[in-house]
Amino acid sequence: MSVTIYIPGDSGSLSLGAEKVAKAVEKEIAARGIDARIVRNGSRGLYWLEPMVEVRTEAGRVAYGPVSAKDVASLFDAGLTNGGQHKLSLGDPEKLPFVAKQTRLTFARCGITDPISLEDYEAHGGLAGLRKAVSMAPADIVKQVTESGLRGRGGAGFPTGIKWKTVLDTAADQKYIVCNADEGDSATFADRMIMEGDPFVLIEGMAIAGLATHATKGYVYIRSEYPHAIAVMDKAVKVARRAGVLGKSVLGSSQGFDIEIRSGAGAYVCGEETSLLNSLEGKRGVVRAKPPLPAIQGLFGKPTVINNVISLASVPIVMDKGAQYYKDFGMGRSRGTIPIQIAGNVKHGGLFEVAFGLTLGEIVDEIGGGTATGRPVKAVQVGGPLGAYFPRALFDTPFDYEEFAKRDGLIGHAGITVFDDSADMLKQARFAMEFCAIESCGKCTPCRIGSTRGVETLDKLKQNIEPEKQLALVTDLCNTMKFGSLCALGGFTPYPVMSAIHHFPEDFRPAAVAQAAE
Repeated sequence: MSVTIYIPGDSGSLSLGAEKVAKAVEKEIAARGIDARIVRNGSRGLYWLEPMVEVRTEAGRVAYGPVSAKDVASLFDAGLTNGGQHKLSLGDPEKLPFVAKQTRLTFARCGITDPISLEDYEAHGGLAGLRKAVSMAPADIVKQVTESGLRGRGGAGFPTGIKWKTVLDTAADQKYIVCNADEGDSATFADRMIMEGDPFVLIEGMAIAGLATHATKGYVYIRSEYPHAIAVMDKAVKVARRAGVLGKSVLGSSQGFDIEIRSGAGAYVCGEETSLLNSLEGKRGVVRAKPPLPAIQGLFGKPTVINNVISLASVPIVMDKGAQYYKDFGMGRSRGTIPIQIAGNVKHGGLFEVAFGLTLGEIVDEIGGGTATGRPVKAVQVGGPLGAYFPRALFDTPFDYEEFAKRDGLIGHAGITVFDDSADMLKQARFAMEFCAIESCGKCTPCRIGSTRGVETLDKLKQNIEPEKQLALVTDLCNTMKFGSLCALGGFTPYPVMSAIHHFPEDFRPAAVAQAAE
């Protein structure tokens, strides 16, 4: 009987030595004459346990981790192929607390299936949503997505169904679906995990979007720093095309839809939808003024749906299980699940998909396990480099778009970065301004000049040059950037800066701190 051994091939696991582990396993299989095959699956998202090797046994899958190449021989000696006990034994991966506590809807197959096997995808519920969509009228598809409460997972939280309806209702000879996979925020890796671990769910979501809006062409715009994701998506698109999921007739329907993969060129600002469109068109990636909205005049001047990877990858479950099923998860206006990416100085870094509503404290302390250093948590930045810093006093905040907004924060792409009590928040505020200055496309003055002046002002504050004057000036700069910038890069940079000043004022009084230390 052939044995199946799963070794992650996603870039996160590869960076931790998964390729060396795979080669060591191949060597042992050959040397011992074992009838076995290796599947390079995606990661389940427990990165402190990667590379996590799994074997399929008669009793189910058994996991081991974190495995290094030097552990492989002893694993086989311990009976790896039968799920034998070893010091790295983890047991049933589904029963690991980090996995068992999750509600995996979008990431249901990630880490379980062979990413480029369409047969494996279908065996685990894939294409069920698309099969239902091909028999529905476009307006009914849009209605179901709208009623599910699905909102954009890229950061803005705009209702997905409303965007689709605008494109559907706009007459044109050509319409497009553009997937924004330019995942540039710090502490975010959900898009990458989907593309590398379950690419067909994204392809299925895009095809449904095409059917819903009469769009026949789709583009996945992936950041150039994701070469493995680009490679996997390329392979998956070709497989889907050969199987009739993509092409002139989607699953035998009267409508065609095809997808092309495009690579970015390293610009953070191209995560903003209009900059992305310019880049796709071969132009410089700068922000476009709105109106017109991309849903009316987008790619090449045609009506365009622009959605994030997770937004599109969440559509198949909505179409398969129904709007009410998806809507039953979550709280308030934040419906469904959200893949929270936990990173920074944290014990259990990884991806945790759960219904909206967990408090920030539960995520950091219970799910993340506190800091990796063992020191007290000082701050948590939620929403990437443009997100606000929350102190422990705000850890009762539920993970919900509106609840975060009430506290001058944002969920963004749901990446959280944990800092212990050694963090210098003045330094972090300066980093926010510097990041904006470096990544600004330069089109609008508040962002281009405001961020540069912000760095200079915070440097003067660090040197204790008229500190009160510098604090007043940086506050004024933030106000101008927030309300005067063309896009979220300049408009959201004030969030980390002002939250750091507001919640950690002691870090912005260098002279007082120095005197206290003496």
